[in-house]
Amino acid sequence: MGLLDVLFGNKNDKIKDLLTRDAIIIDVRTVNEYKQGAKNIPLQVINGKINDIKKLNKPIITCCTSGMRSGSAASILKAQGIEAVNGGGWMSLSKKL
Repeated sequence: MGLLDVLFGNKNDKIKDLLTRDAIIIDVRTVNEYKQGAKNIPLQVINGKINDIKKLNKPIITCCTSGMRSGSAASILKAQGIEAVNGGGWMSLSKKL
């Protein structure tokens, strides 16, 4: 267990918990980067989709290429009262699914 796990909790455990509750995975890469496996809402437009995301009424796992944009997206969603966790990069996250 690393220092970040101690401070923020284990992300793998959080992802597993959300998946058991039918979490929606939102990929925040651009359309050109997006390939498969998740709902695509690019970070640039996520603020305009808040109401649509709230209507899903499910926890959200965000992902992107490296984890940077998905971290920003998770923060935006949390600030709007949506349960969200940064799943990090898609390649890493897909191995956990």
